Amino acid sequence: MTTALLARAAELDARDPLRACRDLFVGSDDPAVIAYLDGNSLGRPLRASAERIGSFVTDAWGGRLIRGWDEQWFDLPITIGDMLADTVLGAAPGQTTIGDSTTVLLYKLARGAITLRPGRTEIVVDRDNFPTDRYILESIAQDHDLTLRWIEPDPRGGVGVEELSAVVSERTALVVLGHVAFRSGYLLDAAGAARVTHDAGALLLLDLCHSVGSVPLELDSWAVDLAVGCTYKYLNGGPGSPAFAYVRAEHQDRFRQPVWGWMGREQPFEMAQGYRPAQGIRQMISGTPPILGMLAIQDTLALIGAVGMAAVRAKSIALTEYSLDLVRELLAPLGVEIGSPQDPARRGGHVIIDHPRFAEITGKLWSRGVIPDFRPPRGLRIGLSPLSTSFGEVAAGILAIRDELIA
Repeated sequence: MTTALLARAAELDARDPLRACRDLFVGSDDPAVIAYLDGNSLGRPLRASAERIGSFVTDAWGGRLIRGWDEQWFDLPITIGDMLADTVLGAAPGQTTIGDSTTVLLYKLARGAITLRPGRTEIVVDRDNFPTDRYILESIAQDHDLTLRWIEPDPRGGVGVEELSAVVSERTALVVLGHVAFRSGYLLDAAGAARVTHDAGALLLLDLCHSVGSVPLELDSWAVDLAVGCTYKYLNGGPGSPAFAYVRAEHQDRFRQPVWGWMGREQPFEMAQGYRPAQGIRQMISGTPPILGMLAIQDTLALIGAVGMAAVRAKSIALTEYSLDLVRELLAPLGVEIGSPQDPARRGGHVIIDHPRFAEITGKLWSRGVIPDFRPPRGLRIGLSPLSTSFGEVAAGILAIRDELIA
């Protein structure tokens, strides 16, 4: 059976239109890593990024020194923001910037959003949203005497339009939802969520951390108001690479984020007394942008731009479908349950499977070069980055999970 499965995986890899992309990543030929199944948590680095970062240290940083700020760096958050918007967000220029962490940008966006809806007293969020999102909103609600209206979704699914419609009202200022659920992989109907939110007169803030770079996005046409996402997962920006923030153009004149810093001021180099926010999306910037952390993102955006998001999504669906087929065949007889949506149209780029022994065997899998991640209470999350993951890795990983469960 093992031989036949690996032969089938090799056949799928041979037919994969994106197969050449895998060789562009550092570590793709590392024999110590049999299956990297955590690309939705930390993406592999591109070889082009290693070269870019090295030359930046010697040429741009070492050679241009502080002149680099005037020559390129000052505008880099907006420049890369526009590149990201065009390539993977489905957004027009002037609405996206790079900088800070997801947590900090989420705080800025949510705080700014509630000031756009004065007099409203509730924020809607779901219990399965990522912990940072929930904690930030708890903090804001406490500081501003607001009520959190919780949605309790199916843990193997996510928030549906009907569930959202049941809780939004004239009291709702802001709705905060993950576009792809971090645990189950459920893919939100973002356009439907925006419609329901706007019908109630509220604003929609999407967390795109688990969808950007793996699922096609159309923020402008969906009428999303605000969005935040990280760049170290499917965008391969590296550990701690900065997040991005999107503020829809129609809101920017009235939107005010709460962390006032000199880089987000109108004419920052005047060093003048008193804060006046910069026009447009630049007002989202507070302090010095993390220039080094922005470098690698550009290479992934260039690669996605070359192959197209449609091809990336097709490969993502093929990988998750193949992994679930193997789970049903090899792991379900051992008591493993699928915790993700079965319909690929309602699923992002990862799947989660559940078993009481997964906490115990995760470390054993890592030691043999198979790297998924564990999500309590008993979930093994299989993250499949379309540009860097092969079908052979998926087969080897599922076979290793089977072997550990029967050991």
